[in-house]
Amino acid sequence: MAASVTVQEIARLVRAERRRQGMDQQTLALVANVAVRSVHRIEHAQETVRLDTLLRVLNALGLDLAVQRRGER
Repeated sequence: MAASVTVQEIARLVRAERRRQGMDQQTLALVANVAVRSVHRIEHAQETVRLDTLLRVLNALGLDLAVQRRGER
C-alpha cells in the first residue's frame, strides 16, 4: 500500500476484503459489533466515520492500519 492512503482506497480495500470473505455488510457489522450504516459509511468513503469504528471493522476483517512517518517504509 502506498505511503499516503486516501479514504477512497480504504473504502475499496474494506469492500474487497469483505466480499473476498463472502460476507455481506450486515454480517460484517455483526462480527465487528458496529451498526450496518457504519459499514456502509466506510465502504462509501464517508469521512465522518469514527476511528474506533473503523478499527473494529478492520479487525473483524483481519486487516491492520499502520501509521508511520512520511517517507518511512
